[in-house]
Amino acid sequence: MRTVGIVIFDNVEVLDACGPFEVFSVTRPLDAKDDEARLFSVLTIAETSRTVTCIGGLRIEPQATFSDHPPLDLLIIPGGHGARHVQQYNPVLLDWLAAQQPQVEILASVCTGAFVLAQGGILNGRRATTHWARIDTLREQFPQVQVLSDVRYIDDGAVLTSAGISAGIDMSLHLVARLHGIEVATQTARRMEYDWTPVDS
Repeated sequence: MRTVGIVIFDNVEVLDACGPFEVFSVTRPLDAKDDEARLFSVLTIAETSRTVTCIGGLRIEPQATFSDHPPLDLLIIPGGHGARHVQQYNPVLLDWLAAQQPQVEILASVCTGAFVLAQGGILNGRRATTHWARIDTLREQFPQVQVLSDVRYIDDGAVLTSAGISAGIDMSLHLVARLHGIEVATQTARRMEYDWTPVDS
């Protein structure tokens, strides 16, 4: 079972975090007979244990912090207005992210979470995408990143980025397919009643 950590912070976009959480938490083997046969363990991680307030007012209590989380296999950085603050004013999160990068199997961002990865130099020399409204800004701020538009997600090996908000669900289903096969990913999408079409990334 792989462990998926989803970072949360104040003013995180709800679906950026909760969309991938839903995908990985409901993924089961094809022959699963009960709800306990999970392929992923998913948890939310924040800098401290205090309750995080998302965009729109939803409050989430982190399940772990930067100092006490278990070893992670997948790490996802969501976006939202709070990602701008993280990018510019949160060296603690950026330092923690830099420490996690060589330890995780896959590092991914949703929406403007790409700015956090780019700020840490993680996207240098890589293809990446973000929310359509922030594509030009990502290009301007980080010319060393090959920024692509009009794509739902980009799989650049150990690092993935997705376009805005709901695109994080597509990226997560793609990861399920990559790690456990297209049939498992299709079954997961069906369980969610999500209209998913695999695409080249």
